[in-house]
Amino acid sequence: MKLLLGMMWLLHWLPLPLLGRLGNAVGALLFLVLRSRRHITMTNLRLCLPERSERERRVIARRHFEAYARSVVERAVLWWAPPARLRKLITVEADLPLEAMAAGPTILLCPHFVCLDVAGVATLLDISVCSIYTQQRSEVFDQALRKGRMRFRPAKLFSRAQGVKPIIRAMREGLPFFMLPDMDFGARESEFVPFFGTPAATLTAPARIAAATNAKVIPVVATFLPNYRGWKIRFYPAWENYPGDDLIAATRRMNAFIEERVLETPAEYFWTHKRFKTRPPGMPGVYDSNRAG
Repeated sequence: MKLLLGMMWLLHWLPLPLLGRLGNAVGALLFLVLRSRRHITMTNLRLCLPERSERERRVIARRHFEAYARSVVERAVLWWAPPARLRKLITVEADLPLEAMAAGPTILLCPHFVCLDVAGVATLLDISVCSIYTQQRSEVFDQALRKGRMRFRPAKLFSRAQGVKPIIRAMREGLPFFMLPDMDFGARESEFVPFFGTPAATLTAPARIAAATNAKVIPVVATFLPNYRGWKIRFYPAWENYPGDDLIAATRRMNAFIEERVLETPAEYFWTHKRFKTRPPGMPGVYDSNRAG
């Protein structure tokens, strides 16, 4: 792992267009050899984009592998490049909403697009945040990841096992909560809410925390700029009248927002995750390995 990190450190000196093309090449190779992940990706795309042809979905899947590998290779720049270089490569639309975040508790809702780490770095260049953190299996990589994400200013990272109380306390102390809301963490604290028409175990925590803290919810999405010129971060207007009185409706509203963003850049959404792993009672699994991928 130390050798791999050393190689990544060397990569950060390269121009971003060269890094991006290298990542795409690695992703194209992984698409061919990682059959199980390719199968998960194709299953998700069949469920979420049934109106596309199988050929179109396969093109999206291959481009997703390229985009994901590219994001990993380009992470070298995020972890080691100086702030001046990062500010040149990151385009923030409508600017970081510093005044809105300073006005009271804030949830920065960041869906799982492959460039989500860029959104975190762009935020931490200017303001500290709190977030939930999953410890990596490799201690060496875990330390490198934490250091890379927090090298500009401190952030409070909590484990999922700690629950929401530390998050709420940090939010009330003035730290925005950088939240990744759209993965399948099981039925606990989730509701089965449609995602592209398929029931998905979806965390209700965004709505519950917003209600408990009277927080504004500001979505943020990170995507690639064309021609390997860097990344684009878009902070959307805070949602009005959220979460309201209906927890399920609020959670569906979140999923609908993510669906709209996915359709804008479908190859950059995190399709290799088993988004529909947890199924409603009585419904069969969707990731049958015998199905062609």
